[in-house]
Amino acid sequence: MAYEIHPKVKIGHIHLTVSNLDKALSFYRDLLGFQVTARFGSSAIFLSSGGYHHHIALNTWAGEGAPNPPNGTTGLYHFAILFPNRQELAKAFKRIWEGKYPIEGASDHGVSESIYLKDPDGNGVELYADRPFELWPRDDDGNVIMVTKALDLPSLLTELE
Repeated sequence: MAYEIHPKVKIGHIHLTVSNLDKALSFYRDLLGFQVTARFGSSAIFLSSGGYHHHIALNTWAGEGAPNPPNGTTGLYHFAILFPNRQELAKAFKRIWEGKYPIEGASDHGVSESIYLKDPDGNGVELYADRPFELWPRDDDGNVIMVTKALDLPSLLTELE
């Protein structure tokens, strides 16, 4: 039998190399709402929500103004930030929309609803909320069925009424 990681293991944080700390901080702190928890001189910043030591770390260790990786190469496609519920996702979407920050896409995956954008360094960021586990679509064998349909953004915003 193959080794299986413990089911309660979670991905704890992401550490990103960025070209400009101020631009990255503006995105992760000012737009998305993460709080600065620590700094490492003038070359790294750690951010979190809820008092955790850090969910996101940003550094300029490759050098201020370092270029983005070229398109068509391997590397980070995107990382995802899980919101506790649909209403909190709606709040984040409204803030991004009102701030006129570009959105790359918005999808209903059956198991979750997602908003996609890129940070100032071109890293893909997915903001999402899961549907309740018992509502996830499944096939006759119990396997999860994931889809990619357009997310009904007006419906998402009704969570704020």
